[in-house]
Amino acid sequence: MALIVQKYGGTSVGNPERIKNVAKRVAKFQAEGHQVVVVVSAMSGETNRLIALAKDISATPDPRELDVVISTGEQVTIGLLCMALKEAGVEARSYTGAQVRILTDSSFTKARILDIDGENMRRDLDAGSVVVVAGFQGVDEQGNITTLGRGGSDTTGVALAAALKADECQIYTDVDGVYTTDPRIVPEARKLDTITFEEMLEMASLGSKVLQIRSVEFAGKYKVKLRVLSSFEDGGEGTLITVEEDKNMEQPIISGIAFNRDEAKITVQGVPDKPGIAYQILGPVADANIDVDMIIQNVSHDGTTDFSFTVNRPDYDKAIKVLEQVKAHTGAREVNGDRTMAKVSIVGVGMRSHPG
Repeated sequence: MALIVQKYGGTSVGNPERIKNVAKRVAKFQAEGHQVVVVVSAMSGETNRLIALAKDISATPDPRELDVVISTGEQVTIGLLCMALKEAGVEARSYTGAQVRILTDSSFTKARILDIDGENMRRDLDAGSVVVVAGFQGVDEQGNITTLGRGGSDTTGVALAAALKADECQIYTDVDGVYTTDPRIVPEARKLDTITFEEMLEMASLGSKVLQIRSVEFAGKYKVKLRVLSSFEDGGEGTLITVEEDKNMEQPIISGIAFNRDEAKITVQGVPDKPGIAYQILGPVADANIDVDMIIQNVSHDGTTDFSFTVNRPDYDKAIKVLEQVKAHTGAREVNGDRTMAKVSIVGVGMRSHPG
């Protein structure tokens, strides 16, 4: 008997029929003698609908209240899935993030997990129930609802697997594994049987949408056995994400090509070329909870330089506002940017040990 954590994404629970299919799959695993914890996302499109509702009220919704609104999508799914499991004759119990007590910091809309209390879940598992947990959400020390950022249900699944010391964490999605690149863009893409944590982490950070980067970080840190499978196909081994194997290091492997179409470039022109200037620019950006990706600093001319970096496109306007204030106290000449950037990246552990 194994303890398995299964995570189902929005397309996998996109309508009542798909939720019933998930229930059948979960029931099958339990019938084989396994203990099963299920983590679910909101139904496909629901989070976007809730965000749009919030923005109909306010152009810049209060982050705490936005988390209250968008966390309800997963709450609907856990209730519906438990109903479907009980209809199939399987005892099931739903948990919100707060009911599990997935403790996070107070960074609303981008919270990070601090601790998980697994006691109640273990009690239900030992009693023969399937535990169904709302992904993407938690609660801070003050009892405020928090969300983990888009794709956070993957992180919830892996974090629960780590906390419960599960035998495997299975991520069910609309593809049957990790491909060399997005098969919807490149039909010739090939499915990988295995990929290292290191490669998967790099692909996720560079734009691959199969897994959210924080979930891969969690899996690598806590040695969680992670597998990507299709929720629309029976059978198949999917892709196993595993520790790096020595034999792979001797092969000139390129595991995949990742891309991100949601990049925006920002350039701060004419800043004084002196020690500490990068921190004066990027420090306030970090304080605004904006992630910076690629950074380029041009060669100095006449004692000044141009400093460019990329951010996620949704953060572009916020970053520009921050940098207009930075411009004043650094003496920069101008702040401008381009929100229509894309990035293509080649990934593979073999690249670092093979010239060419």
